[in-house]
Amino acid sequence: MLAEIFGVDGVIVLIVVVVLLFGGAAIPKLARNLGSAKNEFEKGLEEGKKSSSPPSVAETNGTAAAAETPAPPSATPVADDPTTRS
Repeated sequence: MLAEIFGVDGVIVLIVVVVLLFGGAAIPKLARNLGSAKNEFEKGLEEGKKSSSPPSVAETNGTAAAAETPAPPSATPVADDPTTRS
């Protein structure tokens, strides 16, 4: 993939620069961290797909539906309300 973009010479130069910057011992640690980050990202995607699934029947009939209904307005006027003064 990178060879298609940069060519073979560019990939070789890139590898040499990375080895010089990070050192030979740090590259396996970097690769291991990238792999674990990829796995965590995939787990997050799966959890997101599970949470965005349609709600079950039990969730729509219980307290979730009751919590969505608005409370009735208060029948007694508030003392500081300017519309209630005469």
